[in-house]
Amino acid sequence: MSDSVVIIPTYNEKENIENIIRAVFDLPHAFDILIIDDGSPDGTANIVKSLQQQFPERLHLVERSGKLGLGTAYIAGFKWVLEHNYEYVFEMDADFSHPVPKLLELYEACAHNGYDVAVGSRYVGNVVNVVNWPMGRVMMSYFASMYVRIVTGLKVADTTAGFVCYRREVLQTIELDKIRFKGYAFQIEMKFTASKCGFKITEVPIVFVNRALGTSKMSGGIFSEALFGVVQLKVSSWFRKYPHAQK
Repeated sequence: MSDSVVIIPTYNEKENIENIIRAVFDLPHAFDILIIDDGSPDGTANIVKSLQQQFPERLHLVERSGKLGLGTAYIAGFKWVLEHNYEYVFEMDADFSHPVPKLLELYEACAHNGYDVAVGSRYVGNVVNVVNWPMGRVMMSYFASMYVRIVTGLKVADTTAGFVCYRREVLQTIELDKIRFKGYAFQIEMKFTASKCGFKITEVPIVFVNRALGTSKMSGGIFSEALFGVVQLKVSSWFRKYPHAQK
């Protein structure tokens, strides 16, 4: 069994799912994969089940009854992981927007360089590394991350990044049932909470490439949750005692 598992939430990803699974399994480090599928009507889960015959010990599937949100998918995945013996837990999209080989650098940061959380960042050093996004969306995302940093004080350039490695201890400590947000604000809340708990966070620069196949799940409601949720997140932090990392 590997010490690492990559959680990939899916909804209608039949064009990408087999290729992303094989790309992860082709890496020189042995990563297991956990797919959290939200009842994809396009048969994504069936493709995963067929591949489980080829990778019975490394490929895992949790099926949910409907489209319940990115945040709840990851929380379900984190709880599954904590019931199993993994030390390093990764978030990654199914659509190749996150460069698969960079999993190795995220792993290195947490396994060998002393960090608890490693973020695959589009915005390290004030450089915007995004390909095939309209300029309006690039600017909106970049300035939204800047806004989040100002409001929360979080020392992370790419606060909404969904390409992340967590050490097991982080997920055991941060009280997963208190994570409220479901969309992109979920990613902010996870990083903010990890920071408040005293964990060390680093960023690994990546080039984010907009999906070539399938349909984006981004919506205005998801984005507005990120914008308005951070104020609520900051205010509530004044009244909450965070559990601390056991070092």
